Amino acid sequence: MVTSFAAREVFVGTMATIYSVGDTDNTQSIQDKMRAEINPATGLPKFTIAVGFSLLLFYAFAMQCMSTLAIVYRETKNIKWPLIQFLYMSALAYLASLLVYQLLK
Repeated sequence: MVTSFAAREVFVGTMATIYSVGDTDNTQSIQDKMRAEINPATGLPKFTIAVGFSLLLFYAFAMQCMSTLAIVYRETKNIKWPLIQFLYMSALAYLASLLVYQLLK
């Protein structure tokens, strides 16, 4: 999530780095590697439908683009509005994500 503060599309690159998709020794795709990931505590798949929808909602609502916050600051000349925007959208994203995860798990 932290790398996504630059832009939302960075998440895919981060996941590819974490799962080493660019390895020349391995021909598995990121989708195959994520599908094969197992939660050691439960023995079940780590990326379930609940996790997928939860991530989707988090990224739909979260205000993570730092350039957008910088523009709001530049236009308003006040840190108040970008801060309110960031906190409100983060809380909304977290709550929506949590709710959907709890309903689907």
